[in-house]
Amino acid sequence: MLNLPNMFRRNFAISIFFLFLFPSLSPAVWIWTPETGKFINPKWAVKPTPGDQLEYAQSFRDEGNCKKAMAEYKKLIKAYPRAKEAPEAEFYTGQCLEDSHKPYKAYQAYQLVIDKYPFSERAAQIVSLEYSIANHLLENKDRSKWAEAVVGSDDRTIEILRTVIKNAPYGKFAAISQYKIGLYLKEKGEYQEARDEFEKAMNDYPNSEWAQAAKFQIAMADTDRASDAQHEQKVTGVAMQEFNEFVKTHPDSELTPEAKAQMGRLKDKEAENNFVIAKFYDKQKNFKAAQIYYKEVVNDYADTSWATKAAARMKIIGG
Repeated sequence: MLNLPNMFRRNFAISIFFLFLFPSLSPAVWIWTPETGKFINPKWAVKPTPGDQLEYAQSFRDEGNCKKAMAEYKKLIKAYPRAKEAPEAEFYTGQCLEDSHKPYKAYQAYQLVIDKYPFSERAAQIVSLEYSIANHLLENKDRSKWAEAVVGSDDRTIEILRTVIKNAPYGKFAAISQYKIGLYLKEKGEYQEARDEFEKAMNDYPNSEWAQAAKFQIAMADTDRASDAQHEQKVTGVAMQEFNEFVKTHPDSELTPEAKAQMGRLKDKEAENNFVIAKFYDKQKNFKAAQIYYKEVVNDYADTSWATKAAARMKIIGG
């Protein structure tokens, strides 16, 4: 037998033993490396420097093979966790996941960079990318099919927006992220929760352009709440006051015409509610009470269609 070094002989014997137990591991897969003094599988090996490993991983991404690229990024992170290339590997993992239409997983990969490497030069770029992911989910027209499939039916969109705010509370995406949390909840019909988020946008970012928009949306949220309850006069009144205050404080805002239109709709709703109450007493033949409400519609809501109806009914029952 050849006079092999003891270490080589031992490793050789171990390799033969494993090949006997696992015949699928062919000798061609395992290679003896004098540098390490043991057999290695090139498939699992890492390049001699983190720079070489990153370049090797990038070559697969350039070819469009994100799956292979991510495997190589993972090897770099594991082998060289303290290298400057490690956060780059985490970042490019997020890029690959975005390319693969996995936005929430991409967000998680991006956030790992900030969590593990808080001084990364990628931090500002990552906040921007996270906001873009959340914004895309919010604005996607087919969200019921698309977002639930790739993000989930829970509120992960809000999670991403809150993370954007946490990462850069005074950055350019903080105020708009806070505002859009309110919009998201408002679209879901969670009006009180939406209202709370809009108020937070106003209080935390009073000098932002989104503070003005949040003030308008608070009134809109109260309008929607009033629409859910036909006789919710108190909510309708609050919404009317909020729109009125918005018009007074922001007369030149591009939202002011819509605020005035909403005030008109709310006034018509108030008139309708009073007319419905009058009609109730009318049917109960309590004409005295009915006349009180009909008269209120005529006097206070003269510019609505309900005033004409109330005046006509008053002539019939006498008033």
